[in-house]
Amino acid sequence: MKRVVVLIVCSVLAVTVSGFTGAQAEPVAPAQAAFAPTLAAWTSCSGGDMQCSTLTVPLDYANPENGKTVKIAVSRVLADPTAGAYQGIMVVNPGGPGGSGLPYANLQGAVPNGGGMTYDWIGFDPRGVGSSQPSLHCNSHYFGNNRPDFKPSNRRLMRYWIRKTNGYAAACGRSAAKPLLPFMSTRDVVKDMESLRVAYQAQFNPLLDAAKIPKLDTLNFYGFSYGSYLGQVYATMYPNRVGKFVLDGIVDPTNYWYGANLQQEIFFDRNINVFFNWMARHHSVFHLGRSGKNIRAGFNLVLKQLDKHPLANGRLGPDELTDAMLDAGYYVYDWATIGAAYSDLVRHHHGRALFDMYAAANQGDDNGYAVYDAVQCTDVYRPPFRKQMRDARRINRTHPFLAWDNTWYNAPCFHWPAPSHRRIYVTGARVSGKVLLINETLDAATPYSGALTVRGRFPTSRLIAGVGGTTHASSLSGVACVDDRIANFLATGALPARVSGRRADVNCPHVPPPPANGSRVAFRMLSAGMSPTLREELIAAQTIGLR
Repeated sequence: MKRVVVLIVCSVLAVTVSGFTGAQAEPVAPAQAAFAPTLAAWTSCSGGDMQCSTLTVPLDYANPENGKTVKIAVSRVLADPTAGAYQGIMVVNPGGPGGSGLPYANLQGAVPNGGGMTYDWIGFDPRGVGSSQPSLHCNSHYFGNNRPDFKPSNRRLMRYWIRKTNGYAAACGRSAAKPLLPFMSTRDVVKDMESLRVAYQAQFNPLLDAAKIPKLDTLNFYGFSYGSYLGQVYATMYPNRVGKFVLDGIVDPTNYWYGANLQQEIFFDRNINVFFNWMARHHSVFHLGRSGKNIRAGFNLVLKQLDKHPLANGRLGPDELTDAMLDAGYYVYDWATIGAAYSDLVRHHHGRALFDMYAAANQGDDNGYAVYDAVQCTDVYRPPFRKQMRDARRINRTHPFLAWDNTWYNAPCFHWPAPSHRRIYVTGARVSGKVLLINETLDAATPYSGALTVRGRFPTSRLIAGVGGTTHASSLSGVACVDDRIANFLATGALPARVSGRRADVNCPHVPPPPANGSRVAFRMLSAGMSPTLREELIAAQTIGLR
């Protein structure tokens, strides 16, 4: 990196730390700088019908002539030529940010009634992620065992968490992929998506594929969670390139990232109570009492006990328990498994199962978390340290489940070694392509109000609500009311009628919880939609974005 870039980074960081200007909107250029993105030859990979390639794009779209490039790992499953007329590419992003997108070319077969078979389904690892080059890694040992309590009840704990989170940011600044850091924002990823469309179209033979080439004038996109924000920003930057978009688990562009974090802390606290109420209704299975309120009170007590006497060979403290239980606030799929493990902890003081859940999601390669920080720390300015501490204390008083956990999870942004940007004003005012929005009404990761906001900003959109559901990004889970409408939209372009007012256009049942005494695998295998393996990949990608 040139010295002048380093100086600019330091200057902008000084502004970021000293004040909060996140309410400002940044104009977005509709066109890319001159560059010819290229796709390498496709080769068979991962078994089955999947093929893989790499997309070469500029490191810095504002300065492509410097010759510095990034290689984006790309996968595809081709359209079935017997299924009907070719409809172009369907690019997929699972969320995060930081989640690998390569497996999601296989989402083609998860759409019911063959609704996805006329598209080439494209997965990709966004810049910095997984198989893309370079791949960002900072500190694979950052998430440890029996960490000090998230709540900084004394100066020693406050100093510990400040030092630990600042140290992670510094480690990223020393990473071999350090030159990526100023170019990891959502804007950059969206430009890569447009480069993918351009390069894919260029691969077609004008003589042999004359009928197919016009179908690549637009991009079709299926975005989950953070992927829904990628779709919104793409539509803002390239409104004339929007084909059919399915956005599931809708990020609110008006409060993204910091305001959304605060909302999440409140709503995950609510959802963990929903889970405890479910356990109470199944007292005969979990044996923790018939009152969800009492089970929650017991959970708060267990946190204090683990702080003094950690279990699972001293590895399961209060932080690890909170992280392990978080999945219950995201999705219903694992409620039976988590409930059984938590009952075993309370009744028999066995913490191994819950520790293993924590370790599986948090320990090992930190690539996902590094990219999560790299994107969110540069996407939008965040408030200064004092305000964030005040907000954490305020929320902790009434919604303590995730208040401090989430605060420290995002704290590397205080000293992130790359500049932040002003907020993009997301709008679909100039979009003629069709957009299908999906959100359960009690989703904590992307609260339902955000879906209503995006519906209001995109006149060509329709919103399907999963009424009363707590599952995040829940499409293709076997709820026919939702999944059949997705299939019909992708096959025919038909959307439900748009109703007046700030509300959903269609109300559907939510994803049901599993049997309390059943296994999650058996539950998922009984459901239509994406395979259990692909759902596991999707959950792993989405839970990078909050811990």
